[in-house]
Amino acid sequence: MRSFALLCLLAFATPADAASPEQHCLDLRDHYIAKFSKAKDNDETTKQHDAALGELTGALRNLVGPVAIEGLPADGKSNVDTLFKGDSGFGHLDGLGFASEGDKMQAVVTTTALLKHWLREHREDGMPQEIGAAFRSDRFYYQAIQDSAFVKYAELPITKPASASVAVAVLGVRGNGDLKGSPREIDVVAIQGDKVYFLAVADAVKTAEIPACEKVWKQMMARKIPQDAIAKEDQAMDAYTKCFAKEAPRQGWFAAVVKKAQSQLDLLPLR
Repeated sequence: MRSFALLCLLAFATPADAASPEQHCLDLRDHYIAKFSKAKDNDETTKQHDAALGELTGALRNLVGPVAIEGLPADGKSNVDTLFKGDSGFGHLDGLGFASEGDKMQAVVTTTALLKHWLREHREDGMPQEIGAAFRSDRFYYQAIQDSAFVKYAELPITKPASASVAVAVLGVRGNGDLKGSPREIDVVAIQGDKVYFLAVADAVKTAEIPACEKVWKQMMARKIPQDAIAKEDQAMDAYTKCFAKEAPRQGWFAAVVKKAQSQLDLLPLR
């Protein structure tokens, strides 16, 4: 009887809602964001910030485990690279980030739990809340990495590995200025089990302008309504990229782009 009573006491003494490894990473991140939002900008704060990112990196490495992606360093760092709310690029996808020299190839490895939490945090930014929809949205590729905008020009019909539950590839343009042009960046994202893999490669392929879509652009820009130049360009860009997505599969370069996207997906440890 005493043994039974002791077991009951032990059961109540053990937290039923012990923090998950993901929650530990989020709590650590949020603690430091709160701290640095009040800190003065000086050398000591910079040292503390670097140390905090190092601590966050350690927690993420324990969570994600070892990752091997061909062409990238073995040791990732926190993809959240600033804990100051006012900094450009604040709010990147929580996970381990990997980058080649010059950032031509970048990857993020995270978990589905961290991904879902991140999507919820960006709900007010217009981020789709369903994972599949998010992976097909410009906003995901814009906000997950780097500090520059991204416009999706086309989704690429890759073959999903048998071990993956989701695999999506997109072709687009990334930059801080004019985003109209021949898309060269390919981003692929895949989920295997509870692991999420995101790989972006700049200047991955060569494409070309599509005359029919150039015509659409010119027609949209020639309209008198809306009068606001920014609104007009946004509408023209939307029409242009929709045209591009429709016409791209008919272009001579499209097959090579799809092949490149498939080979990029093959770099991920999904087997």
